[in-house]
Amino acid sequence: MAGERAAGLVRELHRAGGGNLPPFRAEGLRQALEEMRALYERNQADVYDRLLRIRALRWEYGSVLPNTIQFHMSAEEVEWFNRYKKSLATYMRSVGGEEGLDLTQDIKPPKSLYIEVRCLRDYGEFEIDDGTTILLKKNSQHFLPRWKCEQLIRQGVLEHILS
Repeated sequence: MAGERAAGLVRELHRAGGGNLPPFRAEGLRQALEEMRALYERNQADVYDRLLRIRALRWEYGSVLPNTIQFHMSAEEVEWFNRYKKSLATYMRSVGGEEGLDLTQDIKPPKSLYIEVRCLRDYGEFEIDDGTTILLKKNSQHFLPRWKCEQLIRQGVLEHILS
């Protein structure tokens, strides 16, 4: 059992009772400290592994974790997750120009930079980077830059046509 040597030293001290003092056990104390150091290192590795898993959950689920996952997290882990997601959001806003860059969007690299989309409802004019304006009308189809369409796809204005 982890901590057995340290527990043995404490039991020996309590058995001595009253004003008695058991002999100092330098080797036993050294072994207990070594055991405690190994246990501490193992616990640190477990904590680090949990944080790596929590970080991966941010990329998998987004900025809001399901309650079933949060239920199994300590208050400190939830706090760490919140700090991590804020730090990631700040970084993503700082890169990629005015709109930032959503690094969580495509975990796997896209096969092409342009996608075919169908407009699900009348949206109006939509300008792409080269200054071209496109009229997005219900049921119209377009071949557009993926990154310009992603937000409209999430909003339900466009749908990605998979060929």
